[in-house]
Amino acid sequence: MLWRSSAFLRRSITTSFTRLGKNESLFTIHPAVQEALADHRPVVALESTIITHGMPYPHNLSTAREVEAIVRAEGAIPATIGILEGRIHVGLSSDELDFLAQSKTALKVSRRDLPYVISKGLSGGTTVSGTMIAAHMAGIRVFVTGGVGGVHRDGENSLDVSADLTELGRTPIAVVSAGVKSILDIGRTLEFLETQGVCVATYGDSKSFPAFFSQQSGFASPYCVSSAEEAAELIASTLSLGLHSGILLAVPIPEEHAATGQQIEDAIQTAVSEASLKGVTGKDVTPFVLQRVNELTKGKSLQANIALIHNNAKVGSKIACALSKHKDKASFRGGFKTQSTKGQKTIVIGGINVDLIAKGTTKKLLFGQTNPGSVCQSFGGVGRNIADCLSRLGHKPLFISAVGKDSHSDAVLNYCKHMDTSAIVRLDDQKTATYCAVINESGELSLGLGDMDIHQRIREQYVSQYEDQIASASLVVLDGNIPVSTIDYVCGIARKYSIPVWFEPTDADKACKPFLSESWKSLSYTSPNLAELCTMNQTLGLPIPRELPKSLEDVLSCVPALSRPLLDHLHCVVVTLGSLGVLVCGEHEAGTVNLLPKRHKRKRQLCAVYYPALAVSSEETVNVSGAGDSFAGAMMVGILQGRNTDSCVRMGLLAARTSLLSPHPIDPALTVDAIQPEESLDQLWPKPTCMWI
Repeated sequence: MLWRSSAFLRRSITTSFTRLGKNESLFTIHPAVQEALADHRPVVALESTIITHGMPYPHNLSTAREVEAIVRAEGAIPATIGILEGRIHVGLSSDELDFLAQSKTALKVSRRDLPYVISKGLSGGTTVSGTMIAAHMAGIRVFVTGGVGGVHRDGENSLDVSADLTELGRTPIAVVSAGVKSILDIGRTLEFLETQGVCVATYGDSKSFPAFFSQQSGFASPYCVSSAEEAAELIASTLSLGLHSGILLAVPIPEEHAATGQQIEDAIQTAVSEASLKGVTGKDVTPFVLQRVNELTKGKSLQANIALIHNNAKVGSKIACALSKHKDKASFRGGFKTQSTKGQKTIVIGGINVDLIAKGTTKKLLFGQTNPGSVCQSFGGVGRNIADCLSRLGHKPLFISAVGKDSHSDAVLNYCKHMDTSAIVRLDDQKTATYCAVINESGELSLGLGDMDIHQRIREQYVSQYEDQIASASLVVLDGNIPVSTIDYVCGIARKYSIPVWFEPTDADKACKPFLSESWKSLSYTSPNLAELCTMNQTLGLPIPRELPKSLEDVLSCVPALSRPLLDHLHCVVVTLGSLGVLVCGEHEAGTVNLLPKRHKRKRQLCAVYYPALAVSSEETVNVSGAGDSFAGAMMVGILQGRNTDSCVRMGLLAARTSLLSPHPIDPALTVDAIQPEESLDQLWPKPTCMWI
């Protein structure tokens, strides 16, 4: 048949799937699954060894399609996981399901087999452990299977223990199954799961642990959950604690099919004895036993097998739907999530640029001719600058970005070794962003040219790999260069898990990006300049001045009114005024602005506090390209440290000053000590001016 040819399969893979970020050569997610994950709709992962090794054709294919239909009928999206020609697929088309169902060469792929199968370009069905790995990578929380593996009988001597159990101990995903097969040592399996730190619960009103074809195994689960909502609460609690272990939810086989359980159990014992006599060992035991049991029971075991899988799919889908509606109940301290979650950190999503800074040595630059000056290379990008600043100040964030595979990317990644660059994807078909700035003698920008198309490749499909990190972050920072759809996606996660978001505009044109949708209502902070603030208001259909105010008096009378509409949803608006200083607008508290967002909404009394800039002469100024990013990054550090507002702003102003004096956007010599606003020098700081809004 033509559809089974490699050429057709390769075309099918290319046209039917969208690649996932930096694993694009290994990993593929079906568009329907991608869209559901991006929209935070429920998705249920399904394994494929049940197709390749669990049942004979055509029962395997019809069961796979029936299970997917059950998942859809319950309101979730099915994501059957398998490997096709060396690529992990999350979600399979009808033709690809058919291909695996009829394949005579498909391998059984567990954790240990993944590297070999991928390196050789082979195809296979993923076991429970293999499916868990792929599902977790894709951001899927619930996985439905028939039964999980366990400790084999005489396992204390043979050490034959399924990789499913160790995977449950290190991969945070909820596995819905009918318990474990009675051919295994169920008691030792439960003991092993306890050692691995796996939470086990029976679904229903009883703690009795099921044995696949039987509702009772003679052993009990530590816990039980009586409903999908209760199961969702359990899963959400595990995720919010940041535990790196899974959950096993054991679902008893339906009553009407459990009646034949004893007949099947007798057949199992016979089949196990035959396997031993024939020398069947390892991963070949289960397929042999299941086929032999089907023969001995004249198909009754297959019918029961299909029935329990259907039931698991229904229960698992209901749990996935309940989980998608679940609202995060993590504790808060001072408005930010507490730091108890292991690995919790700030996330920065934005662009990287290789900057060429051309500075004239005359008071006036003449366009159309060569001007005397100096040219130097540095590394910038709003996202990179902020991540750089945070890293130098002891709050190393996870930086999500994209570069090309070129000499520029080698240079910038080498320069950024002090940062967490593990989430920067290198794209074959793109150039690393470059930016050329022409500045005058005093360091002010005269002209800028940017080749930054690659920033549009920081898409939600790539960022979604890091949903777990975003959902548990202390703060998420968004660079205005990234696509609107990515901003919407991240804001959706932040809204769901109550994560503070700082939106950093990059210029007046891009300041409106979150305001093109409802995303802006999920922001906590933004730090626009005057032009960007006007753009935000204009996008919302609000009146703006005909021309930007220039004098300090005009600024202080105009800017608070422009900030007021944004504060109906945003916690704080920090307006940068260049050489004039900064205006911080937000909730009044003790004579200043409270920078920490409150968990509970209440009517707020609003104010604006003006802080003058630190004096830097034009002769001292080297460039102004990173001053705003240095200010924002240092202010974020102050907020994360729980400092008062004056201290946070002063840290920002000191960091901005170091940037103005450096040829680099973020001064490589920037340290925490360099921006500590000593209380003993308070009298040297101009007193901030507070006004009501």
